[in-house]
Amino acid sequence: MLNRQRVLSVSEINLYIKELLDKDARLSNVWVTGEISNLKWHSSGHLYFSLKDRAAALRCVMFQGRCRNLRLRPENGKQVIARGYISVYERDGLYQLYVLDLYPAGMGLLEAALQELKKRLEKEGLFDPTRKRPLPKLPQRIGLVTSLNGAAWRDVVTVVRRRYPGMGIVLAPAAVQGETAVEEIVAAIENLNRWGKVDVIIVGRGGGSAEELAAFNTEEVARAIYASRIPVITAVGHETDYTIADLVADRRAPTPSAAAEMAVPVRDELEREVLKLKERLDRSVLYRLQLMKEKLERLVRSRGLARPEQEIYSRQQYLDTLEQRLEAAWSLLWQERLTKLELLTARLEAASPLTILRRGYAVCRNLPDGRIIQASSEVKPGDRVEVILRIGALQCLVEEVEGERSWQGRRS
Repeated sequence: MLNRQRVLSVSEINLYIKELLDKDARLSNVWVTGEISNLKWHSSGHLYFSLKDRAAALRCVMFQGRCRNLRLRPENGKQVIARGYISVYERDGLYQLYVLDLYPAGMGLLEAALQELKKRLEKEGLFDPTRKRPLPKLPQRIGLVTSLNGAAWRDVVTVVRRRYPGMGIVLAPAAVQGETAVEEIVAAIENLNRWGKVDVIIVGRGGGSAEELAAFNTEEVARAIYASRIPVITAVGHETDYTIADLVADRRAPTPSAAAEMAVPVRDELEREVLKLKERLDRSVLYRLQLMKEKLERLVRSRGLARPEQEIYSRQQYLDTLEQRLEAAWSLLWQERLTKLELLTARLEAASPLTILRRGYAVCRNLPDGRIIQASSEVKPGDRVEVILRIGALQCLVEEVEGERSWQGRRS
């Protein structure tokens, strides 16, 4: 018989049991209450402890990343509620609770679950105040999600009719407590968004116990409000009641009546404001007309309109004067520039080598490079030189070289 059985290793057994536990939906999110014992903070930042009651104990581990969000200080002997999942530590073959959140035992399971949901939705940004939209100044139609038989419906209708007679109100009826409440509230919000003919949605009900308000503390309702394209006002319970739906909504009102006052302006006040604006507009228009009338009268009395031809002639005469002044200025500037040019030309001619040559001087250049000869020492007998005269040039052969003194003595 043994030969027909497949023999498993310890690792295979542990892995098989781990897979069984991991696939169990009930064990993937469990709440466990008990007393902390064998508490140990590891140097890695992980927290190891056991939860025990009178009959049994359960090994627990809480990893460093989750420990950062602890809102209580774990101590041996303290009663707590832990939320997490059950799995197997394969190396030792031990099943344990992997703790995600830890709460004081006195707050109860429902409150602990509510706090966990709040933290998760807040982390996702559903409560971010920067995404909340302003309410319309003058809505044409109000959408209301509440029970048809509840007081909230009558309160909203009463307030809206008093503040703005004729304002449209559309009821999307939904149970606000009980097993079907969550589903009906979500469907009502989605239906109003699909219809798209309301400008603001009020979601609410009258006061009640925590159990009666439970539908407004659910993730489904919170996400439906968050996904709404139409601004949402929540009005759940009374002044002291505050739900997750209130945190997600664009505005929160303490009661349905307050929500109606928040959403709908007072028609009489709007009419008075419109009348005041009309009076201000009338005064502004009259004042503007008076200014334009006075300006027109001044123009009529002005010389330009009284004698337009004379004004044109006067302007033409002024242009003629400007033309004469421009011509005179141009003539003077031209004469100054011409005189300056003549002076510069005379100075240039005086410095010209040709002028010097006309006075009987000559320029002597060495051949063949054409270098100007300035002293007798720069040439020797037998060199060929070129003597440039005022008219023409001489090609010469040097026969004798004399110094400065001998030349001056011979000349005298």
